[in-house]
Amino acid sequence: MTTLFESKSKQQMSREDAAALLRDLADALARHNSVGVDQDGRRVTVAVPDDVTVEFEVEVGPDGSEIELEISW
Repeated sequence: MTTLFESKSKQQMSREDAAALLRDLADALARHNSVGVDQDGRRVTVAVPDDVTVEFEVEVGPDGSEIELEISW
């Protein structure tokens, strides 16, 4: 499969800011059939169908924990 666009970022933020980011994404998914991504001064809009596949993973270890959420279609 050819990738037309890929955006990946990692940043340190407060727990409250991470929650706000998730709320914004959830609001966009609930209200629209697309999600916008801003990168390098341009905006890419990704169409999202009514039905998606959601993968949710939690890892807890001695050196840290991780929650991973993936939405695909």
